[in-house]
Order: sequence, then structure tokens, then C-alpha cells
Amino acid sequence: MVFSCCSVCTVFLSQTAAHQRRSELTAIALPSFADRSVMTGQSACAPEEGAIRINVGGFRRRLLSKRLSRFPETRLARLLRCRSKESILELCDDYDDSENEFYFDRNPTLFPYVLHFYNTGRLHVMDELCIFSFSQEIEYWGIDELFIDSCCSGTYHCRKMEPEETDWDDKSEESSTTSSFDEILEFYNDAGKFDKQPLGSVRRRIWLMLDNPGYSIPSRLVSIFSVVVVLGSIATMCMNSMSEFTLPDADGSGPREDPRFEAVERFGIGWFTFELLARFAVAPDLLRFFEHPLNLIDLVSILPFYLTLVINLVAESSPALANLGRVAQVLRLMRIFRILKLARHSTGLRSLGATLKNSYKEIGLLLLYLAVGVSFFSVMAYTVEKEDNEGLNTIPASWWWATVSMTTVGYGDVVPGSAAGKLTASACILAGILVVVLPITLIFNKFSLFYKRQKQLEVVMRSCDFDGGIKEAPSVNLRNYYAHKVKTLMASLSNMSRSSPSDHSLNVSLH
Repeated sequence: MVFSCCSVCTVFLSQTAAHQRRSELTAIALPSFADRSVMTGQSACAPEEGAIRINVGGFRRRLLSKRLSRFPETRLARLLRCRSKESILELCDDYDDSENEFYFDRNPTLFPYVLHFYNTGRLHVMDELCIFSFSQEIEYWGIDELFIDSCCSGTYHCRKMEPEETDWDDKSEESSTTSSFDEILEFYNDAGKFDKQPLGSVRRRIWLMLDNPGYSIPSRLVSIFSVVVVLGSIATMCMNSMSEFTLPDADGSGPREDPRFEAVERFGIGWFTFELLARFAVAPDLLRFFEHPLNLIDLVSILPFYLTLVINLVAESSPALANLGRVAQVLRLMRIFRILKLARHSTGLRSLGATLKNSYKEIGLLLLYLAVGVSFFSVMAYTVEKEDNEGLNTIPASWWWATVSMTTVGYGDVVPGSAAGKLTASACILAGILVVVLPITLIFNKFSLFYKRQKQLEVVMRSCDFDGGIKEAPSVNLRNYYAHKVKTLMASLSNMSRSSPSDHSLNVSLH
């Protein structure tokens, strides 16, 4: 409601300023082109009988100079003041000396609105027009928006402000759809690069088997095996931290890893290394290989192991570098990043990454709300509890209490004791529920949208058939062609989601 009132006030003020500005602009009067040509002796571009001929995309009209000169800041009025053909061509696309005709390569359907402006001094906007195309057109002709008549001004400015007020869900859907199209086209173009490489057909099959889980039975088996190895590696790392699964060292210096767990760890590293090298060997574009986030995750998952080997060798060869062993211990903890390898095989994890990437505004809004709430309630709690409560005797200490209260975690390690403190805590918890729930709902809706798009993307990729190579028609724009095919597929998938489960069948090929 407040925003609507502000919009009405903005439109009203803009209309008032428009009337004042129109009066100032129309008060300026310059001699017509014909009169000026008499004073300067110019004849190269002088119109006959004080008029000029305009050709806008095939739409031809004869305009009187005296009407154009009423608005000296517009493009056509500036043509009247040109003294050479070079200056004329700066304002129009072409000029015919013999016919004294000016050519403009513009949309002829919008030019009648410009003509109406020169005849009446007012601009009118029809509902069926695209506001931004109309705005760009009048900007090209040098016509100020302040000339829009009062009957259309309010609607015009409101429609122009609509994209800024568009629901974020529409923007997210457009973003996710565009990114899905781009991924599909990139995937298909990468598959086509193998046709120009040695052993291209074999390399493409291996690439699809490793990079496209679910494309075929071998790719499914590789995907399942990779998931089992990842989970086994994480499980052994967790069990290795338990005293029940550790063995005493031979020299009594401390516990050591169980050889069975160590064997599982080395097997996992060997598989991860082979997987990464195989993907790199058959990659369609080696220069762009590590630009993909999933390939970077594969590299990070094995890098700590090899760095630990190097550090241990260096530490053993030089006693002065024995402290590097602590660095090796820290690197061993980085093995937990292997869990991110599941993103290659999990639609949910990839959707989560896309959601976080496209929800930075909502996440920033959530952090801002929390920061304001924590700052406010921590000061309130400190004020009422500083005398009797050691856990809230400083503002920084109160930050912790306010954070766990606003997020409704409530560890219970610090609690207010006074009645005023309990009232403050109640207000903090209620504010936290409101502050956290609103942005979280927006982020969850985005996740649902990206998850649906990711599933559709997987269906498209699995339906591609490359057995016969990539056939490209010379007369067809490949990107536009497959964008059209993908849009058709997306529409069919949307219809499938509304039908009964028994009707869900798909036999689509981009070939």
C-alpha cells in the first residue's frame, strides 16, 4: 500500500513537471529551414515550399518545416539547421539530393506516433505497444517523455516501472530457462567437436559415459560405482577417527590407521585420479576443462592426498621441516570435500548450487535482517541483564545469545533471568521467526524451480542420439534450431506434469 501511494505521488509529480517542462520547450522558437536558407544562402538541402520529405522504413511523408521548428531539440528539427550533407548524414541514414528526401532505417509502425506529436505537440501511448520499444523510439527522435499527454503519462510510467517490480519468481524462471538452453546447446556443441578429432566416435562414447550419468547402461554402472567409492571413502575417514578402529603404533608414539582403511583410502584416491585423468583425456575442449565447477571439485578431492605425500617426504628428508607434519594433518581433513563429488550424480546438489548462485540477493537480505536483529536485541539484553547475568555482561557476549535465539536454535547455555530479560528474549525469538522465514521461503521456491529445470535438462541430454555423428544443415542456424527444439520439449514436459502418471512417456531426439 505504501509503495502504491509512492508510485501515485511519483506519477503525479512527473505529470506536473512534464507540463512545466513542455511549456519551456515549446516556448523556444527558431527560424524554419526555409527562412534560414534564405539568410545563409544555403541551397543544397533546402526543401521546396518550406517542407521536407521523410522516408521511415518505406513510410513516406511530407512535413512542414514550421511544425518541426516548434520543437528544436528533436532530430527532425535539427535536420533543418544542417548546412552540409555530412551533418545531415549524422542525423539520418541516407539523403537523396535530387528528391530532397531523408531516409531513416527505423520501425515504420511507430513513426505515426511521432507524426502525431509534431501535429499536436502531445504524445500518446497505446496499450498494445511495448513500452521499452516506444521509449527507445522517442529517444531516437529526440522527443522528451515529458511531452506524453496526461491521459497516458500515468499508465506509461507505471508500465515502465513494472519490470523493476516484477515478481522475483518470473525472473528466476527466465534465468533458469535461459541457463538450461545454454547448457543444452553447449553440451550438443561439445559433442559435435569429436567429429573433427582422431578416434572421435570412441572418445565421445567415453565422454558421455563419464560425464552424462544415465545416458546408457555403462554410464549408469560407472556412476553407481563412483558413488559407492565416494561414500566408502567418507565412511572410512569417519571410522578412522574412532578409537575402536585405530591401532597402536609399533614404537608406541601414538595410534595409527588401520591398514584396511588405508587400503580403501588408496583405492579411492586411485579411482578418483583415474576418473579425473580419463575425463581430461577425452574432454572436447582441454582449455575449458577446469572452468567447469564439477571438474574443480574432482581436483580438490584428490589434491590433499598428493600434497600430504609431498609434505611427508620433505619432512622426513629434512628434520628442520618437521613442523610441516601439522600442515599434512590439516590437509587430511580436507578429504571431507569429496562429498561434493556426489553433485555430479545428484540433481538435488546441482540444483542447490544453482539456487545459491542465483539467490545472492535473498541471502544478503537474510544476513542483513539477522545483523540488524542481533545488534538490536543484544544491546537490549545487555542493558537489562548486565548486573546479574555473567553470560550477558558484555555486548559481544550478547551477540551469541541473540544469534541462537533469532535462529530459534536455543542452546540454553545463556538464558536471561529477570522478567525484563525474558520479555526481551520472547521478542527476539518472535522477530527471528519472522526475519528468517520470509527470505527462506523465497530461496526454497527458487530451489524448487531450479530442481524442475535440472530434471528437464537431464531428460533432454539423455534423449540425444550421437551414434550417427552430428549432422549440421548449412542453411540452418544451429543455435536457433536447437533452441526451438528445446522450447518444444520444455512445453511437452510441462504438459506431461499436468497429466496422469501413466501418460508420462518420452521419446525425444534432438538429432
